[in-house]
Formats: sequence, structure tokens, C-alpha cells
Amino acid sequence: MFAACGAAILFFLPGATFAQKQDWFQTGTGMGVQKARVAVADFAGTNPSAQPLAKEFSDVVRADLDYSGILDLVSPSMFPMQVPSRPSELNVQAWTDPPASAQKLAFGNLDASGDNLAIQAWLYDVQSPSSAPMIAKIYRGQVTDAQVRLFAHQFANEIIMKLSGGLPGISTTQIAFVSRRSGNAEIWVMDYDGANQKQLTSLHSIALMPRWSPDDSRIAFSCYVPGRNNVVSAQICIYSMVTGKLLAWPRWTGTNSSPSWSPDGSKIMFMSSMQGNPDLYISDASGARPKRITFAAGVNTSPTWNPKTGDQVAFISDRASPGSPQLYMMNADGSNTEKIDLPGAGYLADPTWSPNGQLLAFSWQQTSGNYDIYVMDVVTHQLIQLTRDAGRNERPSWAPDGRHLAFQSTRSGQVEIWTMLADGTEARQLTKQGANESPSWSAPAQ
Repeated sequence: MFAACGAAILFFLPGATFAQKQDWFQTGTGMGVQKARVAVADFAGTNPSAQPLAKEFSDVVRADLDYSGILDLVSPSMFPMQVPSRPSELNVQAWTDPPASAQKLAFGNLDASGDNLAIQAWLYDVQSPSSAPMIAKIYRGQVTDAQVRLFAHQFANEIIMKLSGGLPGISTTQIAFVSRRSGNAEIWVMDYDGANQKQLTSLHSIALMPRWSPDDSRIAFSCYVPGRNNVVSAQICIYSMVTGKLLAWPRWTGTNSSPSWSPDGSKIMFMSSMQGNPDLYISDASGARPKRITFAAGVNTSPTWNPKTGDQVAFISDRASPGSPQLYMMNADGSNTEKIDLPGAGYLADPTWSPNGQLLAFSWQQTSGNYDIYVMDVVTHQLIQLTRDAGRNERPSWAPDGRHLAFQSTRSGQVEIWTMLADGTEARQLTKQGANESPSWSAPAQ
């Protein structure tokens, strides 16, 4: 059954037209704004042992800002000779004059004394030198690389949030994914930039399609475990990030897969054949009181909940033509079902909503092409193709800022996790060990 394994799905979708990167897309992703020109000066180490940590802090902040999609980062090769470590040392003109031509400047110092870490960090609008600092922070913790990286991510998030009108950055987010590097398909997790990859589950079986709960405390996924009468079949599993263990979840007959959380985390929608036909069901987050909400013939699967409205759901069904699934919309209670017509014929799978509820991303193989990632405007049905002629690209997942996407791709030779800006640029490979697939991006840290 194509739903259980997240397999590609055949479509014939007449209707709408393709578009280039138009204003609707830039507005929908929040990337159509003028970019502030920002410099991150090298943070000063207050003693020799602090200098490598100060360099690491500076490098991580720069990398985060460079990948934000909304800032123009000044190259260190354009920095003036004098680099401030505190406000009293700031020479504004040296940073606003060419070649730096900075509008904002981040700088500071790092002290590592014994096990005690202290970082002073500022962001100034150097074009308004008399103004108070935009950000003035002190970070304190233990002297470890992990702590330095976390503080750097937090400072980068502060800068991005300040310069993007309050939208949180993604530097402290994580990506859950499936990896086979340990011999079985297990759930793993990593930082948004690919650092700190670690295994979560040890089912010694098959895990598929992880999905974070809105509060990041749980991960729902499809798993192959014994169900009723001890028959192994696809079921829903819930992993707790708090306890590090699987939570209790009912086991039903048939195939049960493709879990999707409601925006408030109180319910889960999923595909199940517990009553014979593969239909969509909705239950409490604990699995209690499952209710069938689709009743059409054929396979109904891959639900994805609009995170903005909490009511609209996109899903896949072949009810109109057996063996030829299509994209549908409905209310979360199963009412007002509508088929979405798109152009051409091909294989389409894995629809997923952008955080603002305006866009749907999905993977699509047209009749004579590769699997690629597309984005559709939900209202106008305009399309933009994000990947092209670079391996097989599937399973998109939006970052919580709506300006980035994670996806799986074979462009490096085997299936791995990649990220890119939401306009398809700046693709970056995050995993390189073993086969890795099905990314799911967490929400911003609170």
C-alpha cells in the first residue's frame, strides 16, 4: 500500500499554470524584503584558552546569519583593522565606510575561566551611532563546545528576530529524520545545521515519516511492530523527547500510518485500514476515540494540517480514479472536500503546509522528469519548482520560519538529508553517513 511506506503516487492533474519566482512567492515566504547589511566582528578571547572558543562562537553566528535568507552578511575580508570587543572600542565610521559598508554590527568578547563561561554580545545600528544597542546580552554557562555553539545559535536568533520584525530564527531548532546507518531504519535527530546527530529509537525494525508535535515534546511516526493477535503491521508510534521512551498508543488491525498533529497538539490525524478501506481517522493525542472522517472508496492518506487555521487539511486520495491519486483539501472534520487541479501528469507525494498556511510544498515527478520539490499557492494554485535535474528530491518539510525547507535527495549518490532556502537556492547537505530520509523540522525553542 503506497500510504504505508510513503511511496510515490500517480497523479493526473489538469488545470493551473506554472509560475516563476513571483511576488506572491516572495511574500508567502517572507523573503521579499530588503536585506540589512550585517557584520559580525571576531569576538575577542579574554585569555589564550578562550580564543579558540571565541573563534568558534563568531564562526557559528556568521554561519547562522548567512543562512537566514534575509540578511546580507559582510565578508571578514572587508573588515577594518580595529575590531571592537566592547562598546567603548567601537569606531563607527570604520564599519560604515567601504568596503565594509555595514548597517548593523555584532561584536563582543568571550571569557573562559576554569569551568565558567561568560560571553558579552552586542548588536549596534552603526548608522545611528548615538542610539542604544539593539541587543546587549550576557551568556553564562560551562566551558564546553556544545555550550558555546548553543549561545552562538541563541545570539544569532536574537539578531534575526530583531531584524525580521519579531519572527524567531531557526538556529536552535532540530530536524528529526530516519537513518539506516545502525543497520535498521530508526528515528534520529540533529541540529538544524547537521551538528549533533544522534539516534533516538532502537526498535530494530522499520520506522518511517517522523513528525514533531507542535511543542517538540513528542515525535509521531509510522513503525512496524506487533499489533492485534501479534501480527506485525504498520502502526503509529509516539516517542517522548522528555522520557526518551515510546509512549503507549493503541494498536489496530490493518495498516496505520502517516500521522499528522493538529496545530495545538491535542489530536492526531492518520491513515488506517482498521475498517477495511484505507481512510483518514482523527483521534486524541493519546490515540483514544479514533473517528473515521473520510468515507470515499480508494486510498486516502498523507494528511497535513494547516498550522495557521487549525481547520484545513490537505491529503491524497485516488477516489476519483482508482490507481491515480490526487490532491484534496477538506475541513478537519472531513467536510467540504475539494479536489485540487494542477497541471500535467506525474507522481506527487508528501504535501506539507508552510507555517503561515499560504503555501503547500510537495514532491512531484512529471511524466518524463525527476522527482523534484514544488511549492503551490493554496489560493491561486500557482506553482514554483524549487529543485531541478539534481537527483531524486522528496519529503519536503518546512522550517518554522517559512524561509527554509528540509528534504531528502539522491543528488550526492545515495539518499541524504538536505536543506535549502525556500526559493530553492543555497542547498546544503546535512547527513553523509548511511542512508537518511524523511526529515521533519521542529518548532523554534521557547
